[in-house]
Amino acid sequence: MARFSRQPVDVVLVGTQRAVPTGVEATRRLVSANPQANVIVFGAPDDAGSIAAAIAGGARGYLRWDASRPELVAALAHTLASTSVPAPRQPSDPGVQLTERELQVLRGMSQGKSNGQIGRELYLSEDTVKTHARRLFRKLGVRDRAQAVAHGFRRGLVS
Repeated sequence: MARFSRQPVDVVLVGTQRAVPTGVEATRRLVSANPQANVIVFGAPDDAGSIAAAIAGGARGYLRWDASRPELVAALAHTLASTSVPAPRQPSDPGVQLTERELQVLRGMSQGKSNGQIGRELYLSEDTVKTHARRLFRKLGVRDRAQAVAHGFRRGLVS
């Protein structure tokens, strides 16, 4: 934490482990002391608790441990392009309900799966998955996958 204060960096990558709070706690402390910190957490796709805690603690996004090079580059580019995290738009109806298919897509996102992977599991084309994602983003009042997943964890839509 002190090193970041002396010499800030563009992005901090933090690893998480199931039932070990050090990565999540480090994220929370870093963002608390340095709100401008861009933190991306790495974790297991089935470790929803750590992912949710890290996002709630201020992480800008998450990646699976086995993320591909293109996924890592995309996450870094997105994080670097966003000098600040925009406030989520408020849903037009706070009691909005997602369809079962939208929930399935959100669950896939929360597991760090790509649109193609989600589509293969649900027997949908990648374009259809993107359509469901756009609809759920609009319903939740969010702008991207990371915000959708964080919102889903907060509302208990994914666990």
